Amino acid sequence: MKAIYHVLNLCSFDVTNKCLIAEVWCPVTDLPNMRQALEEGSRTSGASVPSFMNTIPTKETPPTLIRTNKFTSGFQNIVDAYGIGNYREVNPALFTIITFPFLFAVMFGDCGHGFLMFLFALFMVLFEKHPKLLRSQDEIMKMFFEGRYIILLMGLFSVYTGLIYNDCFSKSLNIFGSRWNVSPHSFFPAVRDKKKDVKNNQYLTLDPNVTGVFGGVYPFGIDPIWNLASNRLTFLNSFKMKMSIIIGLIHMIFGVALGGFNHLHFKKKYNIYFVFIPQVVFMLSIFGYLVFMIIFKWLTCSAQNSKIAPSILIQFINMFLFPGSGTDDFFTGQKVVQQFLLAVAVLSVPVLLFGKPLYLFWLNNGGQSIGAYRKGYRLVRKESEEEIALWRTHDIEEGSVSLESRLKDEEEEEFNFVDVFMDQAIHTIEYCLGCISNTASYLRLWALSLAHTQLSDVLWAMVMRVGLRVDAAYGILLLVPVSALFMVLTIFILLLMEGLSAFLHALRLHWVEFQNKFYKGEGYKFTPFSFQDIPLHFNRYVA
Repeated sequence: MKAIYHVLNLCSFDVTNKCLIAEVWCPVTDLPNMRQALEEGSRTSGASVPSFMNTIPTKETPPTLIRTNKFTSGFQNIVDAYGIGNYREVNPALFTIITFPFLFAVMFGDCGHGFLMFLFALFMVLFEKHPKLLRSQDEIMKMFFEGRYIILLMGLFSVYTGLIYNDCFSKSLNIFGSRWNVSPHSFFPAVRDKKKDVKNNQYLTLDPNVTGVFGGVYPFGIDPIWNLASNRLTFLNSFKMKMSIIIGLIHMIFGVALGGFNHLHFKKKYNIYFVFIPQVVFMLSIFGYLVFMIIFKWLTCSAQNSKIAPSILIQFINMFLFPGSGTDDFFTGQKVVQQFLLAVAVLSVPVLLFGKPLYLFWLNNGGQSIGAYRKGYRLVRKESEEEIALWRTHDIEEGSVSLESRLKDEEEEEFNFVDVFMDQAIHTIEYCLGCISNTASYLRLWALSLAHTQLSDVLWAMVMRVGLRVDAAYGILLLVPVSALFMVLTIFILLLMEGLSAFLHALRLHWVEFQNKFYKGEGYKFTPFSFQDIPLHFNRYVA
């Protein structure tokens, strides 16, 4: 009752006709339902003045309404925490459903830990209608319950990446059998001099250049033999670091491409030529070439010539330093290609900086209105003559604003070249510097994955291995509390602490590195009156 009176007090009172006038936003698809509700309400209440609805002209930006369900609401909340999207702006929540749990899983790649997380989320999903879960007053449990589908996908993706990394509680799964044969390593001088066989050699280094050692590619993921090798980190770090750069570039290019769809939808085709294309050219000329060198080295350099293969980092630095002809190259004419790409990247910066402001300045001086381009909306007048007459004849209470005065106040501001240029200069500097910092930021995928793997290994070595190595008769009895301690530490340290860390880093990659390429988030949310959204104390007096 209080909520209804509060909403009615927001309406304007018409003294002449003794009725209330409400000015509201309504989704176009819900207009028939709204008309039907007004007619039914007038008929039921027996009002002398029938309720009716008209569309009024306005230049105000409409609110944003994103319809969600129990599965998509959690991902939409992640985006809304960054900012409510502008009206008809590309909504990144749709793509976040896949990219967010995947980037989380890249940093949390362990099929054992991912499976435990998946089971926890699956339990909440299966019993989501249970009264104890719905009425839980625990803040942490409520947070987990609202994000149960996010946790479900994060666990599922972590199982997938864990199988690729071949990590299960810091141990490898020998599903298909190793493709390595380490028996030839027994002929190494370091092993032969110490008179040790391969099984007792804890400093085993896998070298595919030794004849008869490498027998082929493991069918899926990392070969389990790397879990025993002393050069395991050297191999995995190189793989994960380059993988992070490739994933980061694809993610950022996808964000820039979504910005192109925004330009097309809002009829700002000049942004395609002066913003979108220069941004793509700048990023691909520098960091696209870096990814090309990574893939090119994978395809052309083998284990036999890996020691003499050129360094990607050195080649990338030489792209900007213009060294002499003494350095090694990946391919013939590499320096010419690098100089050309660098020149293209440098020339795209002035286009980003001056293209849009100069075009708008020319457009404004040419006598063409750019109001529709600035805001991105086109005013469609749907009102009738009798509607305008209704607003003119009604004697609205003192203090309210008439339609004509409101339209005068909403006149477009004069074009200011300095403001447009400064705004574009800020965006250009932010984008060019952000391409460097954002690409480096994706290395957190490698760093967090390395940290998670090492923490799992340390926990296994310090807890579980101690119980497994006890040879006395009470070893089996000791294994029970050791296993319980291992599981408790796994849940609290690796699942909760490491999971929260990976979650926050994945959140940062979406907010800073991905969404700032196309998503402004400067809108406001459509919040209609609803009994479900009324605070609980309003319902305590309902019989």
